[in-house]
This record gives sequence, C-alpha cells and structure tokens, in this order.
Amino acid sequence: MTITRPRRSRSLSAEEAQLWEAVARAVKPLRTRSVKTVKAKAAERAVDPAKPVPMPAAATAPKPAARPQPARPPATALDRRTRQKLGRGRENIDARIDLHGMTQAEAYAALSYFLRRVQRDGARFVIVVTGKGGRGGPETERGVLRRQVPRWLGLPEFRELVVGFDVAGIGHGGEGALYVQIRRAR
Repeated sequence: MTITRPRRSRSLSAEEAQLWEAVARAVKPLRTRSVKTVKAKAAERAVDPAKPVPMPAAATAPKPAARPQPARPPATALDRRTRQKLGRGRENIDARIDLHGMTQAEAYAALSYFLRRVQRDGARFVIVVTGKGGRGGPETERGVLRRQVPRWLGLPEFRELVVGFDVAGIGHGGEGALYVQIRRAR
C-alpha cells in the first residue's frame, strides 16, 4: 500500500515569475473561442427538465450499425508440412510472378495487382520470385526486393490477401523466391 503525502505549494521566486510571464506572453492559444461562446453552446446542449423531449417516429428510427469486420491476423510462416509439399511438388502452385529488374515502386504495384488477381481467380499457393540480388560492388545495395517483399507481405494492406509465406524450396528458386499462401476471397 502506498501512502501519498499532500504536496506543499510554494510561491514562485521573482526570477521564476518573470520567466513564467515571458512564456505566457509568447504562447499562442490553439483556439480563439471566447468563454461566452463556450457557455452559450453548453447552454444549448443542456436539457430543460420542464420541456418535454420529443420521441422519434418509428419510421425515422436509426438502423442498427453494421458489424465491423474483424481485423485479419498478420501473415505467418507456412507450416513445415505445407512447405515440404510445395517443395516436393505434391501441392500445386497456381501462379507465379517474377519481379526481377523492377524498381521497388514497380514491384510493389505489380505484386499488389498480382495478389488481388490470383485471389479473385481462387488460387491457393503462388510463387513470388524476387531474385537473390545483383553482384554490385561493396558500396551497392544487394537484394533490395529480396528484403522488401517479405516486409510488404507483412503490411496490413496485404492481410486481406495473404495467409502466410516462406522461403521457396531449391527447385523453385530457393532464397530468391517465396511461397505465398493466398487467403480465400470473401
């Protein structure tokens, strides 16, 4: 149990009071409403107990609000068995997209369009080929899409499209490609 002690108030020193006055003069108010306006609006909202409150007609009764759709969970890694089936060819790959040679903006737009289209077409698993990255010099950034695409698939805007993803098997591109499980369309 915590015991609280009352705070002792102290008066400001002359230097502190001078500093406070300078700060108070420099501050610009956020709103320019006068106290009269605030009090007038509060009086309008106040209910007069002597005045009867009108009841709404049955025809103008408010409709119940539609239930909000629950948020989709974030994309997760594919389970081991599914990944093995995909890698061994026992699970069908419905489509594939190759993002080689695209800028990040082009790749993002192409990936978004591709995922929406395959979801509409009823695909279950797709491959997204990002490549392993170029062989640039030490000052060049390698494998930008290889790093960015998994981040993009984890974004909230892709939750309606993607259930999960994982690195593809060697036969499908290895670390330069991803298996993506597509969420069923509503």
